[in-house]
Amino acid sequence: MHAAPVLRGGRVARAVWLVAGLFLCACGIVAFLESRLGLPPWDVLHQGIANHTPLSFGFANELVAVVVLFLAWLLGSRPGPGTVANAALIGVFVALVQPLGFVHHLASWPLAARAVLLAAGLAAFGVGSAFYIGAAFGAGPRDSLMLVGAFRSGVRIGVVRAVLEGTALLAGFALGGRVGIGTLVFALLIGPAVEGSFWLISRTRLVT
Repeated sequence: MHAAPVLRGGRVARAVWLVAGLFLCACGIVAFLESRLGLPPWDVLHQGIANHTPLSFGFANELVAVVVLFLAWLLGSRPGPGTVANAALIGVFVALVQPLGFVHHLASWPLAARAVLLAAGLAAFGVGSAFYIGAAFGAGPRDSLMLVGAFRSGVRIGVVRAVLEGTALLAGFALGGRVGIGTLVFALLIGPAVEGSFWLISRTRLVT
């Protein structure tokens, strides 16, 4: 696919899809982090920047997000309410989910179970991305760059996302960020997970 599907319904219905999608993304992030198999590629980059500058990990995250959003804007993407919601709500949802009792036990699961948890996290992130982007209120910085990159180049969304993740991973690794097997899995499979979710949703009655 070269573009995201657009979910049907008015602004209220699409706002519900937006929030639900962002919640799924947050659950995917928590599952990935609790699997303890490595940082996501962009976080490897944030860690590498923090290692070489006075910036904290959190501020490095914000700086990269601003730079990526500006680059996407230069390529023709336009921020919207979904962009703000992405920045504001995912962190809130992660903060709400992580303290839950059962979440604390996930990191102590055996390796095989944590590998399944990682796969579930990828699936949740892919489906969540499809819902929140499909709400057509605008995408977050990295998703905006993915979408406008696919539109401008004519390359499939999954390939563009894999290239972006791989670039962030290589840059972060060069700066000394920590890489694990989960990092590589995320870099290779998040693109297909997002594009596959777009494809599945586009074949339902949820889209216009």
